[in-house]
Amino acid sequence: MPKRHNRFLGYTCYPLTELRNGQVIPMTEAIDSALAKQAMIAYCTKKGALAFGVADVDTLEKIAPKGHGPRDMLPRVKSVISIGVGGGTKGAWAADAKTLAYIGDTETTAYRIAYGLAFMIEREYGAQAIFCPPDMDPEKGARTPMQSLKLHAEIAGIGARSMAGDILLHPEFGMMYYASVFTELEIPADVPMEDNPCPHPSCVKLYKKSGKTPCMQFCPVDCISGTIDEAGKVAEMHYDAHACATMSQQYEAIPNMLLDMMDAQDPIERGMAVHSPENQLIWYKLSIGAGELLSLCYECMRVCPITQTALMADPVARGRGMRQKVAEAEAQAYAELDVEADQGD
Repeated sequence: MPKRHNRFLGYTCYPLTELRNGQVIPMTEAIDSALAKQAMIAYCTKKGALAFGVADVDTLEKIAPKGHGPRDMLPRVKSVISIGVGGGTKGAWAADAKTLAYIGDTETTAYRIAYGLAFMIEREYGAQAIFCPPDMDPEKGARTPMQSLKLHAEIAGIGARSMAGDILLHPEFGMMYYASVFTELEIPADVPMEDNPCPHPSCVKLYKKSGKTPCMQFCPVDCISGTIDEAGKVAEMHYDAHACATMSQQYEAIPNMLLDMMDAQDPIERGMAVHSPENQLIWYKLSIGAGELLSLCYECMRVCPITQTALMADPVARGRGMRQKVAEAEAQAYAELDVEADQGD
């Protein structure tokens, strides 16, 4: 039976399948799922991920809307992996709103790591895996995603929903961007976070004085509202997605622009509908493929004390911490291997 050396943790494993006469044949040797998980964590950490979690598939199936559960995308999925990457630099948060809209988002880093992880799983373990597309369902319009990456991360225990429009927050890393991988390899699932870091104590204090948290107070279109109970927990949260999207997610403005062009009464009015400064910016973003067509304005996160003061929210501290995390992941994996070797003897 062919052996394969796992270059992420340094152990030898047996692939789940082998190729015989062009056919993929399942092999009987079982993969150590705990070690496989450690190898995946090491891979993602090395590539720049800050958080890694595995969501329970059955739980996701119970919560996700009909037609949007993991098994609707990959029928034999056994594990849903969620990874999180950090946001921008400290300087990005200090920049003006126009600049932050261009440089605040790092979601493509998460997608790149997840895409690579899917290939790593198939290469190392022979189990089918896919990068979960972060896109809208083409049959449902611009507001319904094929899968909720937020739900995956929440059930995987690497983020909790906040007062700020349900944006996930992490006590160590603040706001992260998430990506998911589905695989037919069964690996140990994690559990949701026990404690939600939101609201921060300073937000509770401000709410008691003014009736608003910082994210409510500084939202430029008042799309966030809610209440905090006597225990300092979120009792109710309201998020006006339409108000937020109208201002920041400009892909929703394009149909209105086209309607204005068709309704124009004369060539001058039609020309203004096409070439006004605001609309020219949309054409510019379309021409260069700028992700800001799907952007947030970030003002709620700019004033969020969890995002701004979380232990590892500082990118410089993250750099030091990530090196430590890599060392710890490798040490743990080797310790488990030593235990196995001792038991085998």
